[in-house]
Amino acid sequence: MSFAPDIIERLARARADLRMGVPIVLTGEGTPLLVLAAETLTAERLADVRTVGAAPDLTLTARRAETLKARAYDGDIARVALPAEADLRWIKGIVSPEDDLKTPMKGPLATARTGDAALHRAAVKLVKSAQLLPAALTLELGEAGGFALEHGLTVIPSALAAPHLAATSPLHPVVHARLPMSAAEAGRLHIFRPEDGGAEHYAIEIGRPDREAPVLARLHSACFTGDVLGSLKCDCGPQLQAALGFMGAEGNGVLLYLNQEGRGIGLANKMRAYSLQDQGFDTVEANHRLGFEDDERDFRIGAKILQEMGFSSVRLLTNNPRKIAMMEKAGVAVTERVALKVGENAHNQAYLATKAQKSGHML
Repeated sequence: MSFAPDIIERLARARADLRMGVPIVLTGEGTPLLVLAAETLTAERLADVRTVGAAPDLTLTARRAETLKARAYDGDIARVALPAEADLRWIKGIVSPEDDLKTPMKGPLATARTGDAALHRAAVKLVKSAQLLPAALTLELGEAGGFALEHGLTVIPSALAAPHLAATSPLHPVVHARLPMSAAEAGRLHIFRPEDGGAEHYAIEIGRPDREAPVLARLHSACFTGDVLGSLKCDCGPQLQAALGFMGAEGNGVLLYLNQEGRGIGLANKMRAYSLQDQGFDTVEANHRLGFEDDERDFRIGAKILQEMGFSSVRLLTNNPRKIAMMEKAGVAVTERVALKVGENAHNQAYLATKAQKSGHML
Protein backbone atom coordinates (compact mmCIF):
# COMPACT_ATOMS: atom_id res chain seq x y z
CA MET A 1 0.00 0.00 0.00
CA SER A 2 1.31 3.48 -0.86
CA PHE A 3 -1.18 5.75 0.88
CA ALA A 4 1.33 7.04 3.43
CA PRO A 5 3.28 10.13 2.29
CA ASP A 6 6.94 9.60 1.40
CA ILE A 7 9.69 11.90 2.65
CA ILE A 8 9.28 14.40 -0.23
CA GLU A 9 5.56 14.68 0.47
CA ARG A 10 6.18 14.95 4.21
CA LEU A 11 8.64 17.79 3.60
CA ALA A 12 6.01 19.62 1.53
CA ARG A 13 3.55 19.12 4.40
CA ALA A 14 6.14 20.38 6.89
CA ARG A 15 6.76 23.55 4.86
CA ALA A 16 3.02 24.25 4.75
CA ASP A 17 2.76 23.64 8.52
CA LEU A 18 5.60 26.05 9.24
CA ARG A 19 4.08 28.75 7.03
CA MET A 20 0.81 28.45 8.97
CA GLY A 21 2.55 28.53 12.35
CA VAL A 22 2.07 24.82 13.09
CA PRO A 23 5.01 23.06 14.82
CA ILE A 24 6.83 20.08 13.33
CA VAL A 25 9.15 17.51 14.90
CA LEU A 26 12.64 16.70 13.60
CA THR A 27 14.23 13.41 14.56
CA GLY A 28 17.79 12.13 14.26
CA GLU A 29 20.52 10.43 16.22
CA GLY A 30 20.20 12.82 19.15
CA THR A 31 17.27 14.26 21.05
CA PRO A 32 14.18 15.00 18.90
CA LEU A 33 13.50 18.66 18.22
CA LEU A 34 10.22 20.58 18.21
CA VAL A 35 10.43 23.31 15.55
CA LEU A 36 8.29 26.41 14.99
CA ALA A 37 9.02 29.09 12.40
CA ALA A 38 9.80 32.29 14.31
CA GLU A 39 8.04 34.44 11.71
CA THR A 40 4.67 32.69 12.12
CA LEU A 41 4.96 32.03 15.87
CA THR A 42 1.99 33.17 17.97
CA ALA A 43 1.83 34.18 21.62
CA GLU A 44 -0.44 31.22 22.34
CA ARG A 45 1.98 28.68 20.88
CA LEU A 46 4.93 30.35 22.61
CA ALA A 47 3.09 29.92 25.92
CA ASP A 48 2.43 26.26 25.06
CA VAL A 49 6.10 25.69 24.28
CA ARG A 50 7.07 26.99 27.71
CA THR A 51 4.86 24.34 29.37
CA VAL A 52 6.65 21.40 27.73
CA GLY A 53 9.59 21.48 30.12
CA ALA A 54 12.94 22.11 28.48
CA ALA A 55 14.25 25.60 27.80
CA PRO A 56 13.68 26.64 24.17
CA ASP A 57 16.28 28.17 21.86
CA LEU A 58 15.98 30.65 19.04
CA THR A 59 18.04 29.26 16.17
CA LEU A 60 19.37 31.86 13.71
CA THR A 61 21.68 31.84 10.71
CA ALA A 62 25.23 33.07 11.24
CA ARG A 63 24.41 36.04 8.97
CA ARG A 64 21.66 37.25 11.29
CA ALA A 65 23.76 36.44 14.36
CA GLU A 66 26.57 38.62 13.00
CA THR A 67 24.20 41.58 12.78
CA LEU A 68 23.11 40.97 16.38
CA LYS A 69 26.73 40.59 17.59
CA ALA A 70 25.89 37.07 18.79
CA ARG A 71 28.51 34.33 18.67
CA ALA A 72 27.76 31.61 16.10
CA TYR A 73 29.67 28.78 17.76
CA ASP A 74 28.05 26.26 15.41
CA GLY A 75 29.56 27.93 12.33
CA ASP A 76 26.61 28.55 10.04
CA ILE A 77 23.97 28.88 12.78
CA ALA A 78 23.65 30.23 16.31
CA ARG A 79 21.48 28.75 19.07
CA VAL A 80 20.34 31.69 21.18
CA ALA A 81 19.05 30.83 24.65
CA LEU A 82 15.53 32.24 25.06
CA PRO A 83 15.35 34.38 28.23
CA ALA A 84 12.58 33.39 30.63
CA GLU A 85 10.98 36.83 30.28
CA ALA A 86 11.19 36.94 26.46
CA ASP A 87 7.79 37.51 24.85
CA LEU A 88 6.66 37.33 21.23
CA ARG A 89 7.65 40.94 20.59
CA TRP A 90 11.20 40.21 21.81
CA ILE A 91 11.47 37.20 19.51
CA LYS A 92 10.19 39.12 16.49
CA GLY A 93 12.69 41.89 17.22
CA ILE A 94 15.54 39.40 17.21
CA VAL A 95 14.64 37.55 14.00
CA SER A 96 13.52 40.55 11.92
CA PRO A 97 15.76 43.57 11.17
CA GLU A 98 12.79 45.90 10.78
CA ASP A 99 13.62 47.90 13.91
CA ASP A 100 17.39 47.26 14.10
CA LEU A 101 18.23 50.93 13.61
CA LYS A 102 15.61 52.10 16.10
CA THR A 103 16.76 49.63 18.78
CA PRO A 104 20.29 48.56 17.79
CA MET A 105 21.20 47.21 21.23
CA LYS A 106 19.55 43.78 21.47
CA GLY A 107 20.61 41.32 24.09
CA PRO A 108 23.12 40.47 25.40
CA LEU A 109 22.44 37.18 23.64
CA ALA A 110 23.79 33.95 25.10
CA THR A 111 24.49 31.32 22.45
CA ALA A 112 25.15 27.61 22.94
CA ARG A 113 28.64 26.30 22.24
CA THR A 114 28.19 22.64 23.22
CA GLY A 115 25.88 19.85 22.12
CA ASP A 116 24.86 18.54 18.73
CA ALA A 117 23.39 21.25 16.48
CA ALA A 118 22.58 19.01 13.50
CA LEU A 119 18.81 19.10 14.00
CA HIS A 120 18.87 22.86 14.67
CA ARG A 121 20.73 23.29 11.38
CA ALA A 122 18.11 21.18 9.58
CA ALA A 123 15.38 23.27 11.21
CA VAL A 124 16.76 26.51 9.76
CA LYS A 125 17.17 24.94 6.32
CA LEU A 126 13.58 23.76 6.36
CA VAL A 127 12.23 27.13 7.49
CA LYS A 128 14.30 28.86 4.82
CA SER A 129 12.98 26.47 2.16
CA ALA A 130 9.47 27.58 3.15
CA GLN A 131 10.55 31.15 2.19
CA LEU A 132 10.10 32.44 5.71
CA LEU A 133 12.63 34.43 7.72
CA PRO A 134 15.41 31.90 8.41
CA ALA A 135 14.90 31.56 12.16
CA ALA A 136 13.23 28.88 14.27
CA LEU A 137 12.05 28.43 17.84
CA THR A 138 13.48 25.04 18.78
CA LEU A 139 12.85 22.85 21.81
CA GLU A 140 14.42 19.50 22.64
CA LEU A 141 11.88 16.77 23.38
CA GLY A 142 12.27 13.69 25.53
CA GLU A 143 10.80 11.58 22.75
CA ALA A 144 9.14 12.33 19.45
CA GLY A 145 6.62 9.67 18.53
CA GLY A 146 4.16 10.03 21.39
CA PHE A 147 4.37 13.84 21.46
CA ALA A 148 3.83 14.15 17.70
CA LEU A 149 0.97 11.65 17.71
CA GLU A 150 -0.74 13.35 20.66
CA HIS A 151 -0.67 16.74 18.91
CA GLY A 152 -1.01 15.55 15.29
CA LEU A 153 2.35 16.96 14.23
CA THR A 154 4.36 16.15 11.11
CA VAL A 155 7.53 14.18 11.91
CA ILE A 156 10.59 14.58 9.66
CA PRO A 157 13.56 12.19 10.03
CA SER A 158 16.55 14.44 9.31
CA ALA A 159 18.63 11.68 7.71
CA LEU A 160 15.93 11.10 5.10
CA ALA A 161 15.28 14.81 4.60
CA ALA A 162 18.90 16.00 4.24
CA PRO A 163 19.50 14.83 0.64
CA HIS A 164 16.27 16.46 -0.52
CA LEU A 165 16.98 19.76 1.24
CA ALA A 166 20.36 19.91 -0.53
CA ALA A 167 19.28 18.66 -3.96
CA THR A 168 17.25 20.18 -6.77
CA SER A 169 13.85 18.54 -7.00
CA PRO A 170 13.27 16.51 -10.17
CA LEU A 171 11.16 18.44 -12.69
CA HIS A 172 8.55 17.02 -15.05
CA PRO A 173 6.92 18.61 -18.10
CA VAL A 174 3.20 19.25 -17.59
CA VAL A 175 1.99 20.84 -20.81
CA HIS A 176 3.14 23.11 -23.62
CA ALA A 177 1.21 25.19 -26.11
CA ARG A 178 1.71 27.76 -28.85
CA LEU A 179 1.97 31.35 -27.58
CA PRO A 180 2.35 34.18 -30.10
CA MET A 181 4.11 37.14 -28.46
CA SER A 182 5.05 40.64 -29.45
CA ALA A 183 8.71 39.57 -29.46
CA ALA A 184 8.03 36.57 -31.69
CA GLU A 185 4.86 35.07 -33.12
CA ALA A 186 6.52 31.64 -33.20
CA GLY A 187 6.46 31.21 -29.42
CA ARG A 188 5.67 28.20 -27.26
CA LEU A 189 5.25 28.07 -23.48
CA HIS A 190 6.34 24.94 -21.54
CA ILE A 191 5.31 24.34 -17.91
CA PHE A 192 7.53 22.24 -15.60
CA ARG A 193 6.43 21.01 -12.18
CA PRO A 194 8.85 19.93 -9.40
CA GLU A 195 8.18 16.74 -7.45
CA ASP A 196 8.54 18.48 -4.09
CA GLY A 197 5.34 20.52 -4.43
CA GLY A 198 7.24 23.76 -5.02
CA ALA A 199 6.47 26.49 -7.53
CA GLU A 200 6.29 25.59 -11.22
CA HIS A 201 8.90 26.94 -13.64
CA TYR A 202 8.45 27.96 -17.27
CA ALA A 203 10.36 27.73 -20.53
CA ILE A 204 9.50 30.13 -23.36
CA GLU A 205 10.70 28.60 -26.61
CA ILE A 206 11.13 30.87 -29.63
CA GLY A 207 11.05 29.16 -33.04
CA ARG A 208 12.33 25.59 -33.33
CA PRO A 209 15.91 25.64 -32.02
CA ASP A 210 18.26 22.91 -33.20
CA ARG A 211 18.81 20.53 -30.27
CA GLU A 212 22.27 19.63 -31.59
CA ALA A 213 23.56 23.24 -31.59
CA PRO A 214 24.12 25.73 -28.76
CA VAL A 215 20.82 27.53 -28.17
CA LEU A 216 20.54 31.21 -27.31
CA ALA A 217 19.25 30.97 -23.72
CA ARG A 218 18.45 33.17 -20.76
CA LEU A 219 17.99 32.13 -17.09
CA HIS A 220 15.55 34.74 -15.80
CA SER A 221 14.43 34.72 -12.19
CA ALA A 222 10.87 35.89 -11.56
CA CYS A 223 10.67 39.56 -10.57
CA PHE A 224 7.10 40.66 -9.90
CA THR A 225 8.16 44.22 -9.21
CA GLY A 226 10.33 44.58 -12.31
CA ASP A 227 8.66 42.28 -14.85
CA VAL A 228 5.05 43.19 -14.02
CA LEU A 229 5.11 46.59 -12.32
CA GLY A 230 8.01 48.13 -14.21
CA SER A 231 10.06 48.83 -11.08
CA LEU A 232 13.01 51.14 -11.57
CA LYS A 233 14.90 49.68 -8.58
CA CYS A 234 16.32 46.84 -10.71
CA ASP A 235 17.07 45.98 -14.34
CA CYS A 236 14.97 42.79 -14.48
CA GLY A 237 12.08 44.01 -16.64
CA PRO A 238 14.32 45.49 -19.35
CA GLN A 239 16.48 42.34 -19.30
CA LEU A 240 13.42 40.13 -19.80
CA GLN A 241 12.16 42.16 -22.75
CA ALA A 242 15.62 42.54 -24.30
CA ALA A 243 16.31 38.80 -24.06
CA LEU A 244 13.01 37.95 -25.75
CA GLY A 245 13.76 40.61 -28.37
CA PHE A 246 17.19 39.09 -29.14
CA MET A 247 15.63 35.64 -29.51
CA GLY A 248 12.83 37.00 -31.69
CA ALA A 249 15.32 38.76 -33.96
CA GLU A 250 17.42 35.59 -34.25
CA GLY A 251 14.35 33.40 -34.75
CA ASN A 252 15.35 30.90 -32.09
CA GLY A 253 15.95 30.75 -28.35
CA VAL A 254 14.80 29.55 -24.94
CA LEU A 255 14.05 31.82 -21.99
CA LEU A 256 13.74 29.99 -18.69
CA TYR A 257 11.46 31.85 -16.28
CA LEU A 258 12.37 30.48 -12.85
CA ASN A 259 10.14 31.17 -9.86
CA GLN A 260 12.96 32.31 -7.58
CA GLU A 261 11.77 35.79 -6.66
CA GLY A 262 14.16 38.09 -4.82
CA ARG A 263 17.30 36.03 -5.46
CA GLY A 264 15.46 33.00 -4.09
CA ILE A 265 14.16 34.47 -0.81
CA GLY A 266 10.57 35.13 -1.95
CA LEU A 267 8.62 38.32 -2.55
CA ALA A 268 7.84 39.03 1.13
CA ASN A 269 11.50 38.85 2.13
CA LYS A 270 12.45 40.82 -0.96
CA MET A 271 10.17 43.63 0.23
CA ARG A 272 11.85 43.41 3.64
CA ALA A 273 15.17 43.82 1.84
CA TYR A 274 13.80 46.82 -0.07
CA SER A 275 12.77 48.41 3.22
CA LEU A 276 16.32 47.93 4.52
CA GLN A 277 17.70 49.47 1.32
CA ASP A 278 15.55 52.53 2.05
CA GLN A 279 17.42 52.72 5.38
CA GLY A 280 20.75 52.92 3.54
CA PHE A 281 21.90 49.29 3.22
CA ASP A 282 22.87 47.88 -0.17
CA THR A 283 21.24 44.76 -1.61
CA VAL A 284 23.86 42.35 -0.21
CA GLU A 285 23.88 43.96 3.24
CA ALA A 286 20.08 43.82 3.34
CA ASN A 287 20.05 40.08 2.59
CA HIS A 288 22.63 39.45 5.31
CA ARG A 289 20.69 41.42 7.91
CA LEU A 290 17.65 39.28 7.12
CA GLY A 291 19.74 36.16 7.68
CA PHE A 292 20.16 35.11 4.05
CA GLU A 293 23.19 34.73 1.82
CA ASP A 294 23.88 37.13 -1.06
CA ASP A 295 22.04 34.90 -3.52
CA GLU A 296 19.89 31.89 -2.56
CA ARG A 297 18.90 30.91 -6.11
CA ASP A 298 19.46 27.43 -7.56
CA PHE A 299 20.32 27.70 -11.25
CA ARG A 300 20.56 23.92 -11.52
CA ILE A 301 16.81 24.14 -12.10
CA GLY A 302 17.48 25.86 -15.42
CA ALA A 303 20.01 23.23 -16.44
CA LYS A 304 17.53 20.44 -15.68
CA ILE A 305 14.84 22.09 -17.80
CA LEU A 306 17.22 22.61 -20.72
CA GLN A 307 18.31 18.97 -20.55
CA GLU A 308 14.69 17.83 -20.34
CA MET A 309 14.01 19.83 -23.53
CA GLY A 310 16.94 18.14 -25.29
CA PHE A 311 19.61 20.88 -25.10
CA SER A 312 23.16 20.21 -23.94
CA SER A 313 24.85 23.54 -24.79
CA VAL A 314 23.88 27.21 -24.72
CA ARG A 315 24.90 30.69 -25.71
CA LEU A 316 23.95 32.28 -22.42
CA LEU A 317 22.48 35.78 -22.19
CA THR A 318 23.85 36.89 -18.84
CA ASN A 319 26.10 39.25 -16.91
CA ASN A 320 26.33 36.84 -13.97
CA PRO A 321 29.38 34.54 -13.86
CA ARG A 322 27.66 32.37 -11.23
CA LYS A 323 25.06 31.33 -13.79
CA ILE A 324 27.78 30.24 -16.18
CA ALA A 325 29.57 28.23 -13.48
CA MET A 326 26.40 26.49 -12.32
CA MET A 327 25.37 25.64 -15.88
CA GLU A 328 28.76 24.08 -16.57
CA LYS A 329 28.73 22.20 -13.26
CA ALA A 330 25.25 20.85 -13.99
CA GLY A 331 26.36 19.48 -17.35
CA VAL A 332 25.20 22.19 -19.77
CA ALA A 333 28.08 23.63 -21.79
CA VAL A 334 28.21 27.42 -22.13
CA THR A 335 29.86 28.03 -25.50
CA GLU A 336 29.43 31.82 -25.40
CA ARG A 337 28.40 34.53 -22.97
CA VAL A 338 26.13 37.10 -24.59
CA ALA A 339 26.13 40.37 -22.65
CA LEU A 340 22.79 41.82 -21.57
CA LYS A 341 23.44 45.37 -20.38
CA VAL A 342 20.12 47.22 -20.36
CA GLY A 343 17.85 49.05 -17.96
CA GLU A 344 20.23 51.29 -16.02
CA ASN A 345 18.57 54.39 -14.57
CA ALA A 346 18.99 56.88 -11.75
CA HIS A 347 17.09 54.65 -9.30
CA ASN A 348 19.15 51.48 -9.79
CA GLN A 349 22.70 52.74 -10.39
CA ALA A 350 23.79 51.93 -6.84
CA TYR A 351 22.12 48.51 -7.04
CA LEU A 352 23.95 47.67 -10.29
CA ALA A 353 27.24 48.92 -8.83
CA THR A 354 26.78 46.60 -5.83
CA LYS A 355 26.10 43.65 -8.14
CA ALA A 356 29.33 44.39 -9.98
CA GLN A 357 31.48 45.05 -6.89
CA LYS A 358 30.15 42.41 -4.49
CA SER A 359 28.60 39.73 -6.72
CA GLY A 360 31.02 39.86 -9.64
CA HIS A 361 28.48 40.77 -12.31
CA MET A 362 30.08 41.82 -15.58
CA LEU A 363 28.50 45.25 -15.99
